[in-house]
Amino acid sequence: MLMASFFEIFVDTPLEICEARDSKGLYRKARKGEIKNFTGIDSQYEKPDSPDLRILSDNDSMSTNIRKLLELLGY
Repeated sequence: MLMASFFEIFVDTPLEICEARDSKGLYRKARKGEIKNFTGIDSQYEKPDSPDLRILSDNDSMSTNIRKLLELLGY
């Protein structure tokens, strides 16, 4: 019998990094008020209390984060 699993993975990235990586300019538009209820700008984001995995995208390398994800999945 196949059982589905759910993992909560928190990609923890500082707002400044999100804005720097924003190729579509959505954060800039949100700061100008052109987009309402934008998470992190005028809509609060609540970090999860105890995620199954926390990815530190600004500190850890992509290969480190992939390794953490694969370990969580049992590979």
